[in-house]
Amino acid sequence: MEIFLDSITWIRLAEGLYYTFYIAFASIFISIPCAFFVGYLMAYSRGIIYFLCRFYLESVRIIPIIAWLFLVYFSLSSIWELSAIGSCILVFSLWGIAEGADLVRGAISSVPGHQIQSARALGLGELKIQFFIVIPQALLQLIPSALNLFTRMIKTTALASLIGVSDILKVAQQIIEVGAIKAPHLSFWLYALVFFIYYVICALLSFFAKRLEKRLDFRR
Repeated sequence: MEIFLDSITWIRLAEGLYYTFYIAFASIFISIPCAFFVGYLMAYSRGIIYFLCRFYLESVRIIPIIAWLFLVYFSLSSIWELSAIGSCILVFSLWGIAEGADLVRGAISSVPGHQIQSARALGLGELKIQFFIVIPQALLQLIPSALNLFTRMIKTTALASLIGVSDILKVAQQIIEVGAIKAPHLSFWLYALVFFIYYVICALLSFFAKRLEKRLDFRR
């Protein structure tokens, strides 16, 4: 097809891919430390703090992400003056924190209790127990699930097109709208290309996750 021989098409797709990466990795960068903090609180806190953390997690999970996007962009952005990209980063970060915090809580809780008791019997303080026993094992448990969350984050950025962000999916839609009359099968080939790009990105993340897990697995 002529449209695939046009350099402008590839430039626009590259720009769309840039915004997809920008939103995904900005959200991941914000989510990582916040998720670890919230998950750590959930693993060791009780009472009102645990209730507030659990309420936050369930609130973000129950309400669809697209509803959060519409709420933030069409309502809260008028107060905070958030752009469409800023709204996406905020929503995806909140979602990533909620999902990641539950993963952190589960990873910390999975550390065998007898190891902590043995460390206390040897005279290690609570701070050393956390830094040398709990956190290293929890991080190892988190690697595959965290990378899986990152791939989900990248795929979820496709929702950004619904509020006007020119990510790769939105750019593909715009190209199809212009060239569909001249090329009736354009939508099939262009969406197939977008599918292939998402597949390659997610497959690479999964591959590096497995390699990293093997390199850091000190139990072998």
